[in-house]
Amino acid sequence: MRVLSGIQPSGKLHIGNYFGAIRQHLKLQAENEAFYFIADYHALTSGPKPEQLSQRIIDVALDYLALGLEPEKTVFWRQSDVPEITELTWILSCVTPMGLLQRCTSYKDKVAQGISPNHGLFAYPVLQAADILAFHSNLVPVGADQKQHIEVTRDIAGYFNNTYAELLTLPEEYIIESVAIVPGVDGRKMSKSYDNTIGIFEPEKSMKKKVMGIVTDSTPVEDPKDPDKCNVFALLKLVADEDELNEWRGRYESGGTGDGEVKKRLLQLLLEYFEPYRAKRNELENNLDYVQEVLKKGADRARPVAHKTFEDVRKAVGL
Repeated sequence: MRVLSGIQPSGKLHIGNYFGAIRQHLKLQAENEAFYFIADYHALTSGPKPEQLSQRIIDVALDYLALGLEPEKTVFWRQSDVPEITELTWILSCVTPMGLLQRCTSYKDKVAQGISPNHGLFAYPVLQAADILAFHSNLVPVGADQKQHIEVTRDIAGYFNNTYAELLTLPEEYIIESVAIVPGVDGRKMSKSYDNTIGIFEPEKSMKKKVMGIVTDSTPVEDPKDPDKCNVFALLKLVADEDELNEWRGRYESGGTGDGEVKKRLLQLLLEYFEPYRAKRNELENNLDYVQEVLKKGADRARPVAHKTFEDVRKAVGL
């Protein structure tokens, strides 16, 4: 099966990104034909500064390669290195009803978050459809809350196929294996927009400050606590084995366990879990020529696939 996913370079990756999606992306590359790209055109909708965007693109490449993406197996490229995508977007725009875009919740959500509305943000689903359809993708891994994105892509492909020819493959969503919502240091869902994240690759001193500052309730140390209502325990479940979790659960329920003690253990486990990846990233940072070469070779593999689709589409519409 061909699996495709785009990673938007919108800032530093955090542990919520990893346990919520990246880990599953990397598992999928083992048994599928994986096409993963850095969605730099999509990132333009939020108006990043040029130097900021350039650095974020490299950061995403470094992060994914450090975390285990295998460029020999997975096609990994920069979206802007395959210009057929934006040309295909225009043709798909001409068969996409306005009503379909107006019903998309992602546009409304982002405007509600304070992002200035622009045409790119509104038409984002069409570019996303082109990303998926250009490669005849079978599966697109998404969270359950992003299912609409794939439904819109299927609708756009259907409009094209019904208008011109049965050329475009209708993708299926692959609902990413669910994990409990990863809480941020303030107790809300971990998100860059809330500024409550714990970065995968941030310095140890900074990570320690964040972990020790995780918001907890005011239950006295000597009193029993419900671990399932504790932000620290929720994060501990991501990195501790079952035996250790059961031990901490028992200690919470018996009383006498302070959150500071658990936070120290959480920090230790996070550092241990990500240590090999952090070491790999440091190594890659000293070999940026290799990282650029990976992206170039990925584009060289991706572009012929997109070009064939685009040529078929051009012919079908009479160009």
